[in-house]
Amino acid sequence: GGREANQVADDYRYQDGNRYQDGNYEGYAPNDGYYRGRDEPANEEDAQSDVTEGHDEDDEVYEGEYQGIPHPDDIKEKQKKRAPAMADEYRDRADLMAERMEDEEQLAHQYENIIEECGHGRFQWTLFFVLGLALMADGVEVFVVGFVLPSAEKDMCLSSSNKGMLGLIVYLGMMVGAVMLGGLADKLGRKQCLIISLAINAAFAFLSSFVQGYGFFLFCRLISGLGIGGSLPIVFAYFSEFLSREKRGEHLSWLCMFWMIGGIFASAMAWSIIPHYGWGFSMGTKYHFHSWRVFVLVCSLPCIASLVALKFMPESPRFLLEIGKHDEAWMILKQVHDTNMRAKGEPERVFTVSYIKTPKQVDEFIEIQSSTGTWYQRWLVRITTTFKQVWDNVLYCLTAQYRMNTLMLAVVWFTMALSYYGLIVWFPDMIRYLQEEAYESRVKIFDEEEVSHFTFNFTLENQIHRNGEYRNDKFIGMKFKEVRFEDSLFEECYFEDVTSSETFFENCTIISTVFYNTDLYEHKFINCRLINSTFLKEKEGCHLDFEEDNDFLIYLVSFLGSLSVLPGNIISALLMDKIGRIKMIGGSMLISAVCCFFLFFGNSESAMIGWQCLFCGASIAAWNALDVITVELYPTDKRATAFGILNGLCKFGAILGNSIFASFVGITKVVPILLASSALVGGGLLALRLPETRDQVLM
Repeated sequence: GGREANQVADDYRYQDGNRYQDGNYEGYAPNDGYYRGRDEPANEEDAQSDVTEGHDEDDEVYEGEYQGIPHPDDIKEKQKKRAPAMADEYRDRADLMAERMEDEEQLAHQYENIIEECGHGRFQWTLFFVLGLALMADGVEVFVVGFVLPSAEKDMCLSSSNKGMLGLIVYLGMMVGAVMLGGLADKLGRKQCLIISLAINAAFAFLSSFVQGYGFFLFCRLISGLGIGGSLPIVFAYFSEFLSREKRGEHLSWLCMFWMIGGIFASAMAWSIIPHYGWGFSMGTKYHFHSWRVFVLVCSLPCIASLVALKFMPESPRFLLEIGKHDEAWMILKQVHDTNMRAKGEPERVFTVSYIKTPKQVDEFIEIQSSTGTWYQRWLVRITTTFKQVWDNVLYCLTAQYRMNTLMLAVVWFTMALSYYGLIVWFPDMIRYLQEEAYESRVKIFDEEEVSHFTFNFTLENQIHRNGEYRNDKFIGMKFKEVRFEDSLFEECYFEDVTSSETFFENCTIISTVFYNTDLYEHKFINCRLINSTFLKEKEGCHLDFEEDNDFLIYLVSFLGSLSVLPGNIISALLMDKIGRIKMIGGSMLISAVCCFFLFFGNSESAMIGWQCLFCGASIAAWNALDVITVELYPTDKRATAFGILNGLCKFGAILGNSIFASFVGITKVVPILLASSALVGGGLLALRLPETRDQVLM
């Protein structure tokens, strides 16, 4: 009996994670029914029954209580306790890391089998829509400032430099948020950090719709961008950890469609809300809540909806296993299994997993006693420790094992962002430029006109008046739009309740003239001589004086650009697991580069809109594949950090693209087209050297 028991103990020692069914052990059938370990005496009289009674160091066993068959990992643990093994704190860190990596590899394969057992069903689809709303909020955030800028610049008296800063500040916030909150998600958890991210975005987006000053509005949009920027890396890391290998590429690509839906939602809301200038209210003369502010308020709804729904979703079990919380992870996986089985009409199916491998914990956690120091000192230590761990994760992405993949992915992300975000800003600007050219071609020029004792009470638009003389004329309750007076004389005239847009007086002589309640400010008189003229009760602030005729077209362009990615989304989702991530990225970027060359032939508004739709539709497959491969190339405890770094670099590319491409509008098309094409070709060819990940389990 003793020899047989020794043999079984050896079997336990060399088994790793194998599961035994029905309590039967092949090759082991002791005559007396007792189990004996290697170190226990072989004589039967002194043997203790593990089935009926016994006692160990930790637990009391009562007579008649069935203890079940011990798991092989439990046997190994007891043997380690008996052996004179060196304590973990005295072991070399490299040995601990090697043991942890071995555990992670075993966990990766076991977790894949567990997710396959749980199936793909109601739980994943529920999480799909909850996280989709968060991704939709990210898409909305990109479009909001561009849509409100024409109205906000008049409402808050923005200069050209202020307008440019407002356009870039959101991307700056997204860049910081992606790196910071993505890194925290690997330490604090996917769900918790995503809730923080969405709460920041919702709070400051809501607040920005009410603030009046430019500086405070800029600050709110910066923090709002920081919040939503952190959501993108967390959403993809979170959702991927509930998907099996066969489903991951396809369903992550379907999830990307919500970014498109966000763009469509923002375009539709802008189209239906902003032109209605009366949709608002005023409180006195200082506080105005115009229609564009209503639009900003409505755009925070997807974020708020996702935030509320996320409260009912569980934490990622893969993350919990990574930090050693076995029981919590097991309960969540059982919930996923039972939810899906009930939806399939198989509630009797039992979740058969009883034990999941957890990696060895090697992080050093600092806990301060409540009696030590003050509360802010304790929080300071916790915060600095957490950020040190995040920084270590950032550096880990540049270690020898991941350095080459990280650098190649960084180049691909950057080149893609530079060309894509640069062009989606350049397209509307070029359309506006073409409209302005057409508008200026219809300008009416009046030379040497003489008008006296006449009352102007109608709108003057798109006119140039040269060498004119105006005596004893009245300009009452009228509007000037794109009107220019050059080398003209105004004598004893009267201006009352006049509003103007892009209107200037150049080299004019103005004698004994009264300006009452107008917005004809000093900067609108260029090299003019003002003799005995009076300005009374000037209009304060800026005013939404004129509705832009091209607003409709700009909203339509953004709407069509967002809608055009639908075919690309569908194709990439269906083919992602068939042709692979690498071919998808390379092929999409090279096709997009070809589309850029055809922009040389876009000399009309309709041609520019058509090429924009084609470019967006071709490039979306590369974006989807980039999201998928970034998730799959990094292990669980570094996944959100790596995604955050690369997405932050992407937003930096967006800032550069917006600045560079916008500066060439109206000057030349050659530089933006060649820059975008070159970046796409270079990034696409480099992407082909990345490792293919469609057949590997999620580490």
